[in-house]
Amino acid sequence: MKATPTAIPDVLVIEPKVFGDARGFFYESFNGKAFDEAVGRHVEFVQDNHSRSVKGVLRGLHYQVQQPQGKLVRAVRGSVFDVAVDIRRSSSTFGKWVGIELTEENHKQLWVPPGFAHAFLVLSETADFLYKTTDYYAPAHERCIAWNDAAINIEWPEIGMIPVLSAKDQAGVSLNKADTFE
Repeated sequence: MKATPTAIPDVLVIEPKVFGDARGFFYESFNGKAFDEAVGRHVEFVQDNHSRSVKGVLRGLHYQVQQPQGKLVRAVRGSVFDVAVDIRRSSSTFGKWVGIELTEENHKQLWVPPGFAHAFLVLSETADFLYKTTDYYAPAHERCIAWNDAAINIEWPEIGMIPVLSAKDQAGVSLNKADTFE
């Protein structure tokens, strides 16, 4: 496994070693020991989630103010543009974002630690998105920042359509009104 820091060093691009030939491929999608070595500490995951979405669906920017979740995310079918936004006020990268295309072909994963808001936009006709979380889903503590907040200014890929949002995501607030972390 290769771990590469992004422009926000706490967010890592994880690239497993893929063994492929004419028959297909094999790789370890997760290895606890290798992952802990990559992030420099023990990380315990408690929940796995699977999301299927059609082209243009944008989910996020989500986070939990209590029971904050670290997320290890990947696309196993299709393609998504995945984004992490630092919402830790004490951080030198507060309000900054990083984004990466995750595809079934590139096998890349993104480690989004607690203290970040997370979103993804589906680029392919459909996408299956899998992610491991470090804490359980707690709807009472879930928050949403607007995907198009000018203060964050995420450069979403052009997909030829307006992103499709849930009612919850349509109600996302600006970063300056959001509950954040210290």
